[in-house]
Order: sequence, then C-alpha cells, then structure tokens
Amino acid sequence: MKSGVSPQTAAARLKRFSRLRPTLAIVLGSGFQHVLTALRVDRKIFCARIPGFPVPTVSGHAGELVFGHLGDTPVLVLSGRAHFYEGHPMERVTFPVRALAAFGIRDLLLASAAGGINQKFRPGDFMVLTDHINWMGTNPLRGPSVSGLNRFVDLTDIYDKGLRALLVRAGKACGLRLYQGVYVAVSGPSYETPAEIRAFARLGADAVGMSTVPEAIAARQYGLNVAGISCITNPAAGRGKGPLSHGEVLKTAKKVELLAVELLKNFTDLYGKTDRAWRRQTETAAC
Repeated sequence: MKSGVSPQTAAARLKRFSRLRPTLAIVLGSGFQHVLTALRVDRKIFCARIPGFPVPTVSGHAGELVFGHLGDTPVLVLSGRAHFYEGHPMERVTFPVRALAAFGIRDLLLASAAGGINQKFRPGDFMVLTDHINWMGTNPLRGPSVSGLNRFVDLTDIYDKGLRALLVRAGKACGLRLYQGVYVAVSGPSYETPAEIRAFARLGADAVGMSTVPEAIAARQYGLNVAGISCITNPAAGRGKGPLSHGEVLKTAKKVELLAVELLKNFTDLYGKTDRAWRRQTETAAC
C-alpha cells in the first residue's frame, strides 16, 4: 500500500484489541448507526488508532471499530466509513475491508443510505442489493497488482445469494417487506441531476448512493462473501417534491432506526445459526 501500512499490519493490531474472532463484519453507514445500541460491546476502538484506517469526516459516521455480539453472534462492526468524495484515494477507502479480510473475516454486510430511483420506493423502505452499477469513474483494483490476488475479479455474483436470502428472512421475521434491486454508485458529493437519475433508471438502477461498491469489489478480490442493504432515505433527484439534503437523509434514518436494529439483529441471529451448522459439517467431514 502507498501509505506504507499493509492490511496484515492493521489486522495484527486488531487482534491485540480483542480475543473475539468473528467471521462476520458489518459496515454501518448513514441510517444504521443506532444498531450499536443493541450490540454487547467487548471492545471499541477509534479508527485513528488502527494503522492505515481513514477517519470519516461526514455526519453520521462515527469512525469507530467495535468488537461485540449482536444477539448471540460475534461481530466486528465498522461504525461509519470513509468516502471517495472526502478526498481519499480508493486504496484508502477500501483499506478497512482489506484489513478485515486479513483479520479472518469471511462474510461482510455493507449497510448504507440511498436515494430511491424506483418509483415504488418510499423514504424508510429497505433494499437488498442484488447487483450494482459502478458509476464512480474508477475501480478500487486499479493500480499495481497485489501478490497472491487476482486482478481480474469476476463480479457476476458479487452479492452472495445465501446472505441475501438471510436478509430477506430477517425482514420477514420483523414484518418488514424488503425490496431487492440494483444500486448505482456515484462519486458525489453533489447529488445527481434529474436527467442523470432518468438515465440511471433506464440502465436498470433502483437506488443511488455514494459508497458500498468500492468495498464490495475489494472484498470479492479477497474472496469474502458480500451482502448489501440500503435504507431508502429520500427520493432521488426529480422523484420528489423538495430539494435534497444530507439533513433529510439523517432525518429519515432516525425514523426507521429501530427497524434497522431489528433487521440486522435478525440477520445476525440467522447468520449465527447458519455459521454454526457450517462449522459442524466441516468438523464432521474432517473426522
């Protein structure tokens, strides 16, 4: 890495903070920070204390990494993320994901806020990502190849079907109908024009945001299974009546924060049961 810090160095530091060794990590974006209130915390660390980690500067992104249990499932939670539009190069934006992979994370849930392009969506709805369109103008894998990693990563099934199914089941368990759709990522920080939103709709996008995609691509290069969930916090440009603002995003997120907590807790409960079953099968096969 150009920063001089390797993901392995950051992972080694993380292992000294806690004895927990979760296989699931969750990145909490705008609309999901309240999930931390349901977490039984083992250890909380500011990102500034972890070598190579960027520090977020956007409201609603705490910049903390938390070891703990959500329900009975051990998790590693990144509370807030750094964005490309903050001026960070892509290698810095995706460094936390690379460090999580080096730590031993197998599965990654990326949570974010998004603007609704699909006319069926209303503020407060949730969408499980089935695919994405990278409209950020760059790719996090661009640059020198990394030894031992494939540069030409297949993204055909970037969002894992098994994890997506768990999210849908988690939504049903709390009486929440989850939409499924395509997320288009833009660089930001300005919001899109109505003409751009009409173009994205024709391309097949259902929601638009300024994150998630770089992390998902980097995670797949490391072989992690990825899932994405977006809270639709506002209609995209030209889809609503008023002007767009980050304040509107945070206001909607506040209204659905309890639903977000229940949704992710149900997901981790289902994940924990699935993970334990997988471990039993693995142990049986090894006998």
